[in-house]
Amino acid sequence: MLNIEQFRYGDNLAYLFYGNTEAMAIDGGAWQEILSFLKKYDLTLKFVTNTHRHYDHTLGDDHLLKKTKARFLDCTTLNDHEKIMLNGEPVVVYRTPGHSTDSICFHTGNNLITGDTLFNATVGNCFSGDMKGFFESIKRLTVLPDDTRVFAGHDYVRDSLAFAQHLEPQNHDIERFRQNYDPDFLYSTMAEERKINPYLRFNEEPFLKLMKDRGLPYATEWERWQSLMAIE
Repeated sequence: MLNIEQFRYGDNLAYLFYGNTEAMAIDGGAWQEILSFLKKYDLTLKFVTNTHRHYDHTLGDDHLLKKTKARFLDCTTLNDHEKIMLNGEPVVVYRTPGHSTDSICFHTGNNLITGDTLFNATVGNCFSGDMKGFFESIKRLTVLPDDTRVFAGHDYVRDSLAFAQHLEPQNHDIERFRQNYDPDFLYSTMAEERKINPYLRFNEEPFLKLMKDRGLPYATEWERWQSLMAIE
C-alpha cells in the first residue's frame, strides 16, 4: 500500500504518493519541500503530474523535473482508469471534467487526490462551463467507500464549513468536523463528505425543503444539482 504526504504552499496543497523507494508528485508547487522529503527518505521521484493544468497547480513541475530524473505525465493525455505503477502498486486515474475540461483525480488504497473537483465540504467552480459533466464527475466520486480519504487541491475548509452551516444550520456534523479536522494534515472521509458537503447532499430533505422554499427546481437530481450550484 502506498503512503501519502501533503505539502502546503499558500492555500494550495501538493502531494506525494510514495512506496519504499519510488514517489510520484501531484500538483507539486511546494517543490523545495518535496525535494527535501525525497532526500530525507531516500526516495526516487518517478513521475510528476497534475490534477489539472491551472498554473497554481503546475508551477512546481519544471523545478521537480530539472532536479530529478522524473518522467512528466501530462494530465490531459492520461486515460480514464489508467494505472500508474509505483513500487508495484497502482495509482488509478479518474477523468472528472467540470472544474476544468482536463480535471482528473488519483486513487490508490483509500486515498483520493481530487484537485479542484471535490474539496473538503464543498466543490470547485465550474470554469469549464460543463455543468452536466461536473455533476456526473461528483456523482462518480460519491459512490466510493465511506473510508475513502479526500485530499483536495486547496484548504478552503473554514469558508466551506461556514457556507454549509449557513445552508443547513441544524446539521451538527458540520461543527463536529470543524472541531476535529487537522489543518496540518487536511482530509475528510467520504462518509464525512456525505454528512457535511451540500453538493453531495442535494437529495437530502433539508435541501429539498430549501429549494422548494426558494422556488428553485428540484424534481430531478439534475435539477437539484443546478439549483444548489446557483444558491449563494
